[in-house]
Amino acid sequence: MIDQPRVLVVDDDGQIRALLKHALTQWGYQATAVSSGAEALDLLTSQLVDVALLDVRMPGMDGLELLRQIKRHDSAIAVVVMTGYPAVDSAVEALKEGAYDYLTKPVAMEHLRHLMGRVMERRLLRQEVSSLRSRLGGLLAAGELVAASSQMLEIKQVVAQVAATDTPVLIEGESGTGKELVAAAIHRLSARSHGPFIPVNCSALPADLVESELFGHERGAFTGAVAAHQGLFRAADGGTLFLDEVTELLPTLQIKLLRVLQDREIRPVGSTKTSTVDVRMVAATNRRLDEAVRDGSLREDLRYRLDVVRIVIPPLRERTADIPALVAYFLRSLNGRFNRQVKGITPDALAALMAYDFPGNVRQLENLVERAYALGVGDQLTLADLPNLESLGAAAADTVSPLPRVLAEAEKGAIRSALIVFKHDKERAAQALGVSIRTFYRLLKKHRLG
Repeated sequence: MIDQPRVLVVDDDGQIRALLKHALTQWGYQATAVSSGAEALDLLTSQLVDVALLDVRMPGMDGLELLRQIKRHDSAIAVVVMTGYPAVDSAVEALKEGAYDYLTKPVAMEHLRHLMGRVMERRLLRQEVSSLRSRLGGLLAAGELVAASSQMLEIKQVVAQVAATDTPVLIEGESGTGKELVAAAIHRLSARSHGPFIPVNCSALPADLVESELFGHERGAFTGAVAAHQGLFRAADGGTLFLDEVTELLPTLQIKLLRVLQDREIRPVGSTKTSTVDVRMVAATNRRLDEAVRDGSLREDLRYRLDVVRIVIPPLRERTADIPALVAYFLRSLNGRFNRQVKGITPDALAALMAYDFPGNVRQLENLVERAYALGVGDQLTLADLPNLESLGAAAADTVSPLPRVLAEAEKGAIRSALIVFKHDKERAAQALGVSIRTFYRLLKKHRLG
């Protein structure tokens, strides 16, 4: 059984809004209607929506631009565009931008009802798949990169380009930024997607068994080797091997790794024979690559073999525009796992999250959202559900520094993100951050954002 589906109607015609809202409510949907793209985006910052019905021709932000903004905010929302103009071009463009379908005005109610039924069947299937993924482990599925910031959108583009090749990739980023997700996306979009994706945390491998774990061993190769072991390279044959924290490997192992990259051959411990492996290598480090080479943690010759294409994932504090989309994604996943109906997050709670610097990055955000989800009792996450961040809510006081305990750069990032979310509507941005409009203008001047 699924919860009551939430539908957002966006149309500047009041009669059409009322008609659609009434019909959808009669059919068992939880319908909300707004008159503009700006209102729609404002609502989406605090509520989850399953389906959005958008008029194409609206003053200000048109339906196609709103479609792009919605998909950037939460790609799981099914969008149906409506137009009173029989222009095939706009419908085709909407489908290319990710719309589920389109309707022509005047909307035939029976047609809309059948279309909504198909959307709900698709939603139920997605929920089942999400639930299965959760049971198998991991909230974010392989290749499912949540991106709203320009930095992550650019990374998604690079991932799509490099996935078409067999080029080694080196991913650099702080712990918790999502390096394994990027590696999994490269694998999923590649010709190797039918093969295995084997992630390995090099720092977690026992020091005396690293070589055996990677390259395998023969029976009797050492004390305790009672049976032959194929090793992770052979396990990944035909697919992708992801070596996380590659700089933690000992120099002697790095030499052997270099040989695998050069010759595509491995020799198990205790064997005199080599075997060929067909493995794509993706490596990652939470250290600055140049520093790792300088202090000897990474051999320079291996660096040049691995660092053919480098993807640098910025920390979450430098891409706060991703936070609303990530929160929406985590809430959908949690609702699917626990069969609850938490529909979103309040503006002040979201503002507090966007103002926090997240030393643990996306992993820490996920933990905070799940903790708030477990503690919360309402149909939205609130600031009270985030006890570790509650002091950030003191932003409502009109003080010299309205976002306490946050570095200046984090403060600047929160303001910039609020402007993006609310389409440069300064009053709404100030309200979401919990500051007066006078203080907001002073902050804009302070950070040279206005």
